[in-house]
Amino acid sequence: MKRKSPISAKNNTKARLAILIGAFCFLYIIFSFRPLGEELHLTPDWTIAIDRDGEAPESGENPVPFKLGQAVGYFSEDGKIASCIPYSFNAAISPSFYAVYNADNARTRVRTPDGNVAVTLDVPGFPYFSEDRMFVFFPNGSGIAQFDLSGKKLWEYEDYSPITAFASSAGGSVIGFADGQLVSIMADGNIDQQYYPGGSELSAIYGAAISDDGSLVACISGLKTQRFVVSKRVSGEHPKVVFHEYLPADSNTLRMVKFNAAADMVFYNYNGGLGIADLKLARSAHIPLSGTVVQIDESKEFGLMFILSRDKGVYTVTVLEPFDQVLATTSFKADNSFLLVRGEHVFIGRDNKISRLTISKR
Repeated sequence: MKRKSPISAKNNTKARLAILIGAFCFLYIIFSFRPLGEELHLTPDWTIAIDRDGEAPESGENPVPFKLGQAVGYFSEDGKIASCIPYSFNAAISPSFYAVYNADNARTRVRTPDGNVAVTLDVPGFPYFSEDRMFVFFPNGSGIAQFDLSGKKLWEYEDYSPITAFASSAGGSVIGFADGQLVSIMADGNIDQQYYPGGSELSAIYGAAISDDGSLVACISGLKTQRFVVSKRVSGEHPKVVFHEYLPADSNTLRMVKFNAAADMVFYNYNGGLGIADLKLARSAHIPLSGTVVQIDESKEFGLMFILSRDKGVYTVTVLEPFDQVLATTSFKADNSFLLVRGEHVFIGRDNKISRLTISKR
């Protein structure tokens, strides 16, 4: 009987192994194939300087507010500067109003984007605008009042402890104090809740937010085991805590807290990171982030969150696709910056320049 040589047998084994590997790879490619998902694109459109003269936006065009360095003003979405107002002490601005004021501000002239005086608030303090809502913080730092468009006081709230956090939405307002008290006020001015979230060795509120519909409030509470708390507003009853967690690291500086438009997620900054709470599934995620978050804005059309943070002289824009997927980041050096999302456009200010980028997925 003729015997096969060891070399021939070895070659046949290799051939069979190669065929099996090839077949496996072919089947893997066939069964694991998925159509590629759409990718995020941010396309630069234009860049303008805020210190140049420009045409006012055409009638009916919504002005976009900016605050950079020692100047506030408005520009149009197609890149025309409408106004650039310098100030020496401070200024407040929103899409509806702006005001410049000094350290001993006794009254505030509230102006519309075209520069006309809308109303004069005859009360000492420092103005704050949120969309079309007008507020004045009292000079002692412990009180605040809201005014209607005619200048009439809608409500005021004052305590012995300094205010450390404040937020407003169409659903109401929330105030945090240095003694750890959190007060929520309904849109009609009625006090809804007054309570101390507690849970830490030292009491204080270092960030607060209220959902657009006013049903939920959130805060960063305490020091030495700092925690994040979300509570549901229940009229006439003690707030119901729907989510809370202790943060990985304490911070004794004011931190950003922000609900998304649907009020099913909350974003909160802490020392060393960004927390994201999914209220529907009662879970959280944490993304490493250096410095302090200065702005959070949402693109509802694309389901994206844009985070602007600052670490010393470096700003970083982080784009998230909820729940916690980081889609893109970019950093740049600047003394001042802002970020604002409108529809399919992202506006980023950097010192004396403003740029527009268009969001697309393809």
